[in-house]
Amino acid sequence: MHQLLDQEVLGNTLASYVFFLGYFIACIVVIFVFRKVVLHKLKAWAERTETTLDDFLIHSVERFLVPALYFGALYASVQTLNLHRTLSRILDTAGIIIITILAIRSTTAVIEYSFQEHWLKKSENETRHRSLRGLMPAINVLVWGLGIVFLLDNLGVRVSAVVAGLGIGGVAVALAAQAVLKDLFSYFAILLDRPFEVDDFIIIDEYMGSIEHVGIKTTRIRSLSGEQLIVSNADLTSSRLRNYKRMEKRRVVFQFGILYETPQETVEHIPGIVERIIRAVDQTAFDRAHFAKFGDSALIFEVVYYVLSSDYNLYMDIQQKINFALMKELRGHNVSFAYPTQTLYLTKSGD
Repeated sequence: MHQLLDQEVLGNTLASYVFFLGYFIACIVVIFVFRKVVLHKLKAWAERTETTLDDFLIHSVERFLVPALYFGALYASVQTLNLHRTLSRILDTAGIIIITILAIRSTTAVIEYSFQEHWLKKSENETRHRSLRGLMPAINVLVWGLGIVFLLDNLGVRVSAVVAGLGIGGVAVALAAQAVLKDLFSYFAILLDRPFEVDDFIIIDEYMGSIEHVGIKTTRIRSLSGEQLIVSNADLTSSRLRNYKRMEKRRVVFQFGILYETPQETVEHIPGIVERIIRAVDQTAFDRAHFAKFGDSALIFEVVYYVLSSDYNLYMDIQQKINFALMKELRGHNVSFAYPTQTLYLTKSGD
């Protein structure tokens, strides 16, 4: 039996092959127990927690780490044998390729999970989900491109010339498609920074309307008059725009004038009358009401209050309600609103 184990086959004794096989089987058993017992218990524990981070980590270990462990077991077991230089090089190359692919896939999985947790979880907007589906392919191309360059460099390929050639070609493409690339980068800026979303009401320069669609090159806006405005993404990110959808409350300032003939005692009571009217209206917060100035033909009062909503229709309904109540109250105090008038005084000259 001892003589049989000492016989050599392809540069290794039979005893070495037996040790290799036993070592490999032992590693496989350990990995199998780890996957079936340890990971199974960790999964059961993760299902009872509220966070999704532990579920993602356990799923990633099973998806990426376990295959790497299987290959590691094979690689470590083979190292106990005396391999031919070519076979050893093939095994090393296969290891680099497998580890690089698993690292790239795990990186893209982490990026996608981060977007889903910190971007999509905050909103159930379907547009944001579509935006992520459009953004992830570009991220995957970038990560895979960097991973392939890293792989080729580790395999001994001189990538500097290739990268230089791609750089020159990239500059030429960038110059030829400068406008398109500018809009594309602006699209990514809109997705990540989120200055507005679909259904938000914005004003940009003299144009205003609701966002209908955010595309790779242009954004479509439905104006108040009904037509669709097509604006490039670069114009949107480089302009100052107002997003009224995100306005938590609206500051309202309005003025009204009464006749100069109004008694002073009545004039002094008007700010209190305005305050009572506004405080009686829901969704409002009174700020101030003052006799502001002497106008050309009226005593001018200035009123400031807040509408606790961004809804424009609600603001107009509240302002209308305040106007009706103000007319009724002032009429009850025999106060008339002023209108532009001129008084002409005539004097008779002496003979």
